[in-house]
Amino acid sequence: MTNIRIIISPAKKMKVNNDVFTHKYLPVFMKETEKLLDYLKKLSYKELKTIWKCNDKIAELNFKRIQDMDLYHNLTPAILSFEGIQYQYMGPEIFSYDAFEYIEDHLRIISGFYGILRPFDGVVPYRLEMESRLIDWKYKTLYEFWGEKIAKSIFLECKCILNLASKEYSQCISKYLPSNIKFINCTFGEWIDGKVVQKGTLVKMARGEMVRFMAENSIENIDDIKGFDRLKYKYIEELSNDDNFVFIRNINRSFL
Repeated sequence: MTNIRIIISPAKKMKVNNDVFTHKYLPVFMKETEKLLDYLKKLSYKELKTIWKCNDKIAELNFKRIQDMDLYHNLTPAILSFEGIQYQYMGPEIFSYDAFEYIEDHLRIISGFYGILRPFDGVVPYRLEMESRLIDWKYKTLYEFWGEKIAKSIFLECKCILNLASKEYSQCISKYLPSNIKFINCTFGEWIDGKVVQKGTLVKMARGEMVRFMAENSIENIDDIKGFDRLKYKYIEELSNDDNFVFIRNINRSFL
């Protein structure tokens, strides 16, 4: 059992990209994903747009995706499918073989539609955020639908979880955390007027760079991430504790 698992959020924007790598596996919760797809297919355009909370252009694209969706063909490895800022800064398209091997073992993507994804699980483009409120179903939310399944799955894999996911996704795991699993958050911020201030875009950039840093350095000891120094961040021991590692940009240690 590899000791560390890194959890990250998915991105809203997705693409099909199976020219370079093909997928290796199917996601572990395919039966649950099939149930979700069956439910979504029964909804009207208006109902889906309400769930998605998006404009007509995005709703039309994803409504067509739902109607045509085939969960078993023309699949893209999950790590190459998501296009958000975190994934851009992670840069998996230019990973070395060793870095790919590392993330295959260590990285997990939490998903509202698939539950949990390994980097080379085959996926199709979808839109379904974990915080979505469901309409006219026995489950009112995706948190209710997934319950403890995602958490139990990852607890079987490791004894230490590094959380690089947003609260929307990380609470699927942290809510069910047992005493024998270590759960470490990373705070990426700036020191402004005597306090740590986190800025959304910079946080996403740093999370992607952290995954890349860990993959390039094959990190197995969680304390080794304290050496992370990309995007002008430094680990600040005085602000950190066992459960939260704090990294500050452009800092002079004399601030304390």
